[in-house]
Amino acid sequence: MAGVDPAVDSRARDLRRMKAVATGLLVFLAVVFVIAFVLQEQHPWLSYVRAAAEGGMVGALADWFAVTALFRHPMGVPVPHTALIPRKKDQLGSALKDFVQENFLDSDVAREKVEGLQVAAPLGRWLRTEENAARVAVQVSAVARQAVAAADDEVIQDLLGHLVQRHMVEPDWSPTLAGVLEDVLAGRHHDTLVDLIVENTGDWVAAHPEVFVETVKKRSPEWSPDLVDRLLAERLHAELLKYLAGIRRDRRHEARRAVDQWLAQVAERMRADPATRESVERFKRSLFADEHLRDWLRRAWNGLSESLLTALEDTSSDLHRALVNGLRDLGGRLEEDADVRDRVDGLARQAAASALTEYGPELTGVIEETVQRWDGEQTARTLELFVGKDLQFIRINGSVVGALAGLVIHTLATVLL
Repeated sequence: MAGVDPAVDSRARDLRRMKAVATGLLVFLAVVFVIAFVLQEQHPWLSYVRAAAEGGMVGALADWFAVTALFRHPMGVPVPHTALIPRKKDQLGSALKDFVQENFLDSDVAREKVEGLQVAAPLGRWLRTEENAARVAVQVSAVARQAVAAADDEVIQDLLGHLVQRHMVEPDWSPTLAGVLEDVLAGRHHDTLVDLIVENTGDWVAAHPEVFVETVKKRSPEWSPDLVDRLLAERLHAELLKYLAGIRRDRRHEARRAVDQWLAQVAERMRADPATRESVERFKRSLFADEHLRDWLRRAWNGLSESLLTALEDTSSDLHRALVNGLRDLGGRLEEDADVRDRVDGLARQAAASALTEYGPELTGVIEETVQRWDGEQTARTLELFVGKDLQFIRINGSVVGALAGLVIHTLATVLL
């Protein structure tokens, strides 16, 4: 039938079948009782059969009443202390909650399981497999995409603005920049920049001698002959090339020392001169107050995040492969590095213990709340589907035990009396 859970339908069939067996046994005992009762005068031995059948019927009826009373009023008669589950379902939910909490979550077995929890090695073996690492990488990519899509752009912009304000605008730049300059000077890192400037300046000067000639002509008196101007320009050009070449060769050249001295003075002023420090701060504030910079940061974040997500989702990209390899390396460390393995297992145990302590009552509370929301009759029907089949064996056993009891009682009474 469409819309019917096959498992529920199977339980219902099994329940009906067992009810029919138990009821059939009661009917059988009733028929035997009638026959034995009628014929026991002619056949005295049938009194034993009658007693057994009579006891079996009593046991069957008593157990039928007991089983039925759990789920409904027997034969619709509102006998006191019947239909227990529909009437007591809230108490049942509370008791079930306490039972799970005390016997499962707070039990010694649960604590032993938590204390012996080992997840690092199995997880490491699982992650070392290429296929598994690739599956995790795909899931990580999907989660990253969903997280970025779910995030509010304004919130992200506010967060970025807050981070920039806190870590870049609020701190005083002068001491930091002074320290950077001092490190540059100590490591001679600026020599490369000086070499680059001198080299490119020398190449440009060597390639443009006419600039010197035109400059000298413009600044010379009108009565100065062109030949003199040209000779002077060529002389200046040659001297400048010679000077630049000297800077390139001599690491202790006066020009290099002048650069060193100037950088040292700038660093010292940024540390000690209030005017210089205020100039640096004004520049910093004006830089970050520029709306063009803010707009560039927004566009940079959007473009960078989209590029990273696209590369992460592309299984052929270097970033995705790096993620897969990183997961496999993590798996190897989890499996082989005892220190890492112990730390991960320790964190897992702490998390499990904390979850049992802090969230155990909430988890078991779900049981109580769920039962409280159930309809009483629906609760009885649901529970009967799950346990009613086994409860019918109580009726069958009651019939058998009652029959044996009736036979024993009748035999003892006959023998003794």
